[in-house]
Amino acid sequence: MKKDFGDSVSNKVYDYRVLAKMSQMELAKKVGVSKQTIFVMEKGNYVPSLLLALRIADFFEVDVNDIFTYERKDDGIDE
Repeated sequence: MKKDFGDSVSNKVYDYRVLAKMSQMELAKKVGVSKQTIFVMEKGNYVPSLLLALRIADFFEVDVNDIFTYERKDDGIDE
């Protein structure tokens, strides 16, 4: 059984897309996914693959960490 650590990834895809004055469809076409993928990613309901995250960062010419932020749940468990 897969353990749920409660970690998450937040993103600024919406912010970068709006600053670039692009629609969700335009961004989707540029990075090779559907408009729905961009929509759910912007809403925080989808964590992209590493490849897609890198593709988006490359498109906006920024570091992947500028757009995507790993948020670790601190549950007090020692590793």
